[in-house]
Amino acid sequence: MTYTIGIDSSTTATKAVLVRADGEVAGVATSTYAAESPHPLWSEQHPDLWWQATQEAIRNLLDNTGANAADVAGVGLTGQMHGLVLLDAAGTPLRPAILWNDQRTAAECDEIRTIVGAERFIRITGNDALTGFTAPKLLWVRNQEPEIYARAAHVLLPKDYVRLRLTGTYATDRAGGGGTVLFDHKARTWSPAILDALEIPPAWMPPTFEGPEITGTITEEAATATGLRAGTPVVAGGGDQAATAVGTGAIDPGVLTVSLGTSGVVFAATTQPVIDPAGSVHAFPHAVPARWHLMGVTLAAAGSLAWLRDTAAPGTDFAALSAAAERVASGSDGLVFLPYLSGERTPHNDPLARGAFVGLTVRHEIGHLTRAVMEGVAFSLRDVLEVMLAVGVERPEQVRISGGGARSPLWRQIVADTLQAEVATVNTTEGAAFGAAMLAAVGTELVADAATAAKEWVRVVDSTRPAASSDDGYAVYRSLYPALRDAMHTLSNSE
Repeated sequence: MTYTIGIDSSTTATKAVLVRADGEVAGVATSTYAAESPHPLWSEQHPDLWWQATQEAIRNLLDNTGANAADVAGVGLTGQMHGLVLLDAAGTPLRPAILWNDQRTAAECDEIRTIVGAERFIRITGNDALTGFTAPKLLWVRNQEPEIYARAAHVLLPKDYVRLRLTGTYATDRAGGGGTVLFDHKARTWSPAILDALEIPPAWMPPTFEGPEITGTITEEAATATGLRAGTPVVAGGGDQAATAVGTGAIDPGVLTVSLGTSGVVFAATTQPVIDPAGSVHAFPHAVPARWHLMGVTLAAAGSLAWLRDTAAPGTDFAALSAAAERVASGSDGLVFLPYLSGERTPHNDPLARGAFVGLTVRHEIGHLTRAVMEGVAFSLRDVLEVMLAVGVERPEQVRISGGGARSPLWRQIVADTLQAEVATVNTTEGAAFGAAMLAAVGTELVADAATAAKEWVRVVDSTRPAASSDDGYAVYRSLYPALRDAMHTLSNSE
């Protein structure tokens, strides 16, 4: 039996997935860790946590499945995007990594817009300068920790530090590289203009590769540490969202992916580099050659329902809440929910936005509240889609949905009605790690290309078609943010 392994270094755990050459998952192993917040708005992890967890996850994977390391044809890497791993000339971390959800860099984002010009920055990188991205983190270290910055020699993303430990090579994939916002979006590699304007040495940035390209092989030292065979190829892989899209078959236009996790993610593949001139949605290279993607993120999707349950119905399971919501008609009897519990990113990019129920009356019960939350989250996903359609993305024929919220048949129906597209679940449930294993299969020629792998490995297991239109409710929802924005900001500033 021949296998590939996908390794996902996420914010909370490293997952290793063993996949057979026919696309069947043979085993999964996970090793967890925590992030630290030494100051308000900060989020950090030490890179050695990822390496320790990688060793443990791979060893457990091989031990639990009985797979022979000699049968592993290749390894693919994925993981949390945007984090800053700053290394010295010997490859040693100079400080804990600054993660994607760290919010300390608002001043550096303004600095970037001033130096480069906001419109020019979006035109080159495909994105606005936001606190989550890598570039402002690098400027923050320069501004606040100059003694560390002076010793810097290499900049990596989290999964690429794992690559360094596995192969001894400095490299990154182009989907993840785009998420640094130091990339030329069209050229799919580092932007000389941006690096020069921000005075970042080009020599610090690793070589870039397409997702299926081999970037190195397992070293003798890494083989001893992990149980893998020395010489096993390691492919570039992709940032977690791009790898997840690969793993669900969202490679070509016409198939949209939606993640209903704690946050909501809408992902659309394109055959050309497309950007939103306002920077409302993110634009990155795909993990597949000759493909790009647009991505929008809403900050409280299934997280909104978890908040409602914990606040209004503690101890109630989600299936019971969904059953109560199913007894309520579409529109929740005139109740609308704005899911801005953590501010909002797409399309408003407003950290001071706040959640709200609008239209509450004494007749509204927990079923109404639940359905309103489900509908409000679906409306927030449509907000993202509308921006994408406006800049030329094809209207999707099918939406492939994943995440905890996708377990609810009612929520899937609400999303189908709101987006006016078929909503499908697929057989693959291992997310980004599965996509990384697919890219490894392409890079080691177990399958011809990513499109072939998607057809052979990914199958639709359930489909929900639109049964009604939510246009009237969506129109009311769209009117509420501009009407309430000033009040939201006043309330936020008084916290």
